[in-house]
Amino acid sequence: MTLERHIIEGEHQHPEATGEFTALLSDLALAAKLVWREVTKAGLVDILGTTGRTNIQGEVVKKLDAFADETIYKMMDHGGHLCVMASEEHEDILQIPPQYPKGKYVLLYDPLDGSANIDANITIGTIFGIHRRISPAGDGTLEDCLQPGNKMVAAGYILYGSSTMFVYSTGSGVHGFTLDPSVGEFILSHENMMMPKKGNTYSINEGNWHKWNDTVKRFVRYLKEYDPATGRPYSLRYIGTLVADFHRTLLYGGIFMYPPDKEHPEGKLRLNYEAAPLAFIAEQAGGAASNGTKRILDVAPKQLHQRTPLYIGSSEDVALAVKFISAASADPER
Repeated sequence: MTLERHIIEGEHQHPEATGEFTALLSDLALAAKLVWREVTKAGLVDILGTTGRTNIQGEVVKKLDAFADETIYKMMDHGGHLCVMASEEHEDILQIPPQYPKGKYVLLYDPLDGSANIDANITIGTIFGIHRRISPAGDGTLEDCLQPGNKMVAAGYILYGSSTMFVYSTGSGVHGFTLDPSVGEFILSHENMMMPKKGNTYSINEGNWHKWNDTVKRFVRYLKEYDPATGRPYSLRYIGTLVADFHRTLLYGGIFMYPPDKEHPEGKLRLNYEAAPLAFIAEQAGGAASNGTKRILDVAPKQLHQRTPLYIGSSEDVALAVKFISAASADPER
């Protein structure tokens, strides 16, 4: 079962489908192959290192960052499926060039998550979310991009690691496809992926311990305490690439956390490009995602590059994290 066939068979389940959505996902899959081709050549051609500029997030832009961003945009700008795009790398929305038709979908994407790990040859990835437009016609608007995650029609990510995987959901389960380089096709390898209700690992950057509030420290200490009756201690597993840490959590369960801290009281991860798409995947796989007080998919973004805390993973583990946070909010002395 190839990715293309899987997408087409999904289309057949909707008699009213026009084929636009199918073509959109197929274009994304091709963009993923082009990015994979460059990632696999890193170190052999002049694609490592930085471009010498910083993005809207204040982060140094790597050459592969820029390549992935431009490749995805150019693959998606002319098919007539999209009315507007937004990328983590750009301050403003990305309009479809005037010479091309405008479609009914909106694409938000992080072109290369984990780019700080590029030069160390550590797993990186692309994250995307797709909405239906809310503007009536013509060029898309900022409002089209500022929709809560519960309005998404699809989300997914491409993982560039020991193998390249395309994982996506259109609201009917989560399916993973592994790229077979010998034939150039994504082949179904993980059908109906489900996250365990409870795991035994936690994923967090403990180097930020001194920046955390007491509630986060208390929760992490709890996970590390010995109590075989509750499956503790949890083991720490941290790669430092969000999409890679999430993928492991999706497969084996547990919880990934990027809490607020002294430097980022509103959180550090981007709601539109990272948290919401992965929350969509998590929930479709039976997991959960919260900002500590609210379901991620219910958060209505007010800004294109809005940041958020993130607790994502197995439903019981996320619920436990939220319980700690709620208890601390009710009793600040805890």
